[in-house]
Amino acid sequence: METKKVAFYTLGCKLNFSETSTIARSFNDEGFQRVDFKEKADIYVINTCSVTENADKRFKTIVKQAQKLNPEAFVAAIGCYAQLKPEELADVNGVDLVLGATEKFKITDYLNDLSKNDFGEVHSCEIEEADFYVGSYSIGDRTRAFLKVQDGCDYKCTYCTIPLARGISRSDTMENVLNNAQEISQKGIKEIVLTGVNIGDYGKGEFGNKKHEHTFLDLVTELDKVKGIERLRISSIEPNLLKNETIDLVSKSRAFVPHFHVPLQSGSNELLKRMKRRYMRELYVDRVSKIKQVMPHACIGVDVIVGFPGETDELFLETYNFLNELDISYLHVFTYSERDNTEAAIMDGIVPNNVRAKRSKMLRGLSVKKRRAFYESQLNTDHVVLFEGENKEGYIHGFTENYVKVKVPWNPELVNTIHKVKLTKIGEDGLVRFNFKEALVR
Repeated sequence: METKKVAFYTLGCKLNFSETSTIARSFNDEGFQRVDFKEKADIYVINTCSVTENADKRFKTIVKQAQKLNPEAFVAAIGCYAQLKPEELADVNGVDLVLGATEKFKITDYLNDLSKNDFGEVHSCEIEEADFYVGSYSIGDRTRAFLKVQDGCDYKCTYCTIPLARGISRSDTMENVLNNAQEISQKGIKEIVLTGVNIGDYGKGEFGNKKHEHTFLDLVTELDKVKGIERLRISSIEPNLLKNETIDLVSKSRAFVPHFHVPLQSGSNELLKRMKRRYMRELYVDRVSKIKQVMPHACIGVDVIVGFPGETDELFLETYNFLNELDISYLHVFTYSERDNTEAAIMDGIVPNNVRAKRSKMLRGLSVKKRRAFYESQLNTDHVVLFEGENKEGYIHGFTENYVKVKVPWNPELVNTIHKVKLTKIGEDGLVRFNFKEALVR
């Protein structure tokens, strides 16, 4: 019997990548062969995202790509958008199966018959049923591994559909996280990125109850002790959950690197209140100041939303000037898009799309300026680079511990190795050149 081939496409965040990788391993266990999404396969699995309207639109394009490669292929949609709008995805021409939040990890159970359906079949739970935890981590896809430690969110930000797509906040057990980290390290992967929906909330729901058995500080303290991991990186963490004790631990850590990604969303307290964020801008300043106080060379990334309802020219400039004066390293800019079943979708003060686009362009320009200034501040200093595994137009890229992106002519011997370097100059492409000092890990 011929081995069936399966291909995966992931939209969205690091958490989605970790879950796609885990789901892919379940296919391997069932005897499927994984191939690249650009190849002909018997099954195409698309892990969807619902954060932006653009991710919604891309889904249809990806389905068409799969159908061009194999018109007879079975197409399955999973992930956040599949939970929120299952019927909408099922109506897309070519889609055979849509699985919601609790069903996606059991996808192979739904594949007894791979013949094309006239209509997409939907298996979707009520989101209140997504109250159990499924651990996952990505491996084999990149030099770094994404390790999921938490899922869901109990926050009620007025623009966000994630609680509707992923359910309540719940955590992996400490034991399971440490075991997964150990497994990853034994496969020769040198960097682990901790991921989740709201990882600073780690510990809630760890054993199926609401109280915290452990805290995020407990988690990073124990992970820092796991042998074989060269680097640990904290992904996005809410400013109100990033405690001084965690920042201090990172500053003295064996493995945690000086890189933080801290969502801001707006530099206006008025808009932060409309968004129902759990902090004001003064707390954000305090967090950035604390990080820079104990780690002056730390990289700090910021999420920001432009065009939120009620964002006047004055309030946008308040955000722009706030970010311009803040000692941060780069921005992830999100243009606000209306999401069904959110409070913001029915708020007054709608910002025209052309104004949203103009403001987004301004902040992206500010991000380029901030990143350049941060890179310049790191020149003529020594850093440790982990090289990636891809040949991009004759170059290999890597990142320093504090997230400066470097490049050097392609050399396969550098893949997944760590070297001490001196950063020397910034090229025309905005990436940093360097001189090797010594190889630290082969």
